[in-house]
Amino acid sequence: MADNAASTPSPAPPVLPASRPSVLSLSIKEKAALYAAYMPFLKNGGIFVPTNKPYRIGDEIYLILSLMDDPSKYPIAGKVAWVTPAGANNNKAQGIGVHFPGDESGQRVKQRIEEVLGAAIGSSRATHTL
Repeated sequence: MADNAASTPSPAPPVLPASRPSVLSLSIKEKAALYAAYMPFLKNGGIFVPTNKPYRIGDEIYLILSLMDDPSKYPIAGKVAWVTPAGANNNKAQGIGVHFPGDESGQRVKQRIEEVLGAAIGSSRATHTL
């Protein structure tokens, strides 16, 4: 007679809740600050967010972005694509680069930033990242 215990499936391991994305807020007041923070070299665009919190590449971030006199707030569900640690070379500010998503919200904020920056995007001035 076969042993029924061998064919009984074992219970699934407990499912751990996914960690919730960190919520950050960034308010950019000047065009020069926007230029320094914008990351046009990322596929969908991105923005540098100064922070002392430790993050890793790939961490999910929920960012509320305000741009100068624009009354709109741009909610961005992005991912960390860049980390500048404390004490980085060239006195770069500590923080993270948030890659915009490829969806409509990411395209909308990328387009708005590029409208504001205009020809300045091609400048060789230093930024927070490169």
